[in-house]
Amino acid sequence: MVPMHNTKYTILSNRGVIEVSGDDRKHFLQGLISNDIKQVSPTHTIYAALLTPQGKYLFDFFVIEINTSIYIDCEQSRASALLKKLALYKLRAKIDLVDRSQDFQIAAVFGKNPHVPFKLQKRTGHAKRISESIVYIDPRLMQAGVRILSPKSNIEKLLNALPISKVNWEDFDAQRISLGLPDGTRDLVPEKSILLESGFEELNGIDWDKGCYMGQELTARTKYRGLVKKRLIPVTFKGKSPTPRPR
Repeated sequence: MVPMHNTKYTILSNRGVIEVSGDDRKHFLQGLISNDIKQVSPTHTIYAALLTPQGKYLFDFFVIEINTSIYIDCEQSRASALLKKLALYKLRAKIDLVDRSQDFQIAAVFGKNPHVPFKLQKRTGHAKRISESIVYIDPRLMQAGVRILSPKSNIEKLLNALPISKVNWEDFDAQRISLGLPDGTRDLVPEKSILLESGFEELNGIDWDKGCYMGQELTARTKYRGLVKKRLIPVTFKGKSPTPRPR
């Protein structure tokens, strides 16, 4: 293969994976998350959030389907908290919830035309299976590149077979910031942040036609009454970094 010098990858060691299986897996998630689970298929992924009943941010994640399971690509440091929150709403739903962070790993491929090595269609969310892994275009923005969900034992083999170079996580993070993409609780405050102030509509993280989900009422009211008063945006500055304000 001809090397793609402007395409690179990094392992996202700060990401965890939760598996949701069972007959009610999609129905269960549909009543909880901000996006439409009906869009999720082996060839399409979504970005979504779980909110408080008052409509404030709790968790954000990617939702991926493989065979008869849904996999949630989430913050590793909060995977157990997300698992407990989902279990709280399980009730009689026919589902099983398992933290698979020890078994799976997430990688990001970014730069120029990162979809090309995987022969992905150039559209947000498009996914395909490659051996034991699933690769998908980031459902938030095309410019965000491609993500890979793969067994830990397989991911380096998959990436090393491609004409792309490995870089540090900081290179990926710099691009993420330049695109204005929030990174979980590094940028958002649980039980305080609001989706529309955090770019979720522009990042395809909300479906306005799916019907009720937890926190939907405040989210809809914020949109239709024009109540957005602040926004999360990237900025650049010269000189010394300003002191962050306390949250």
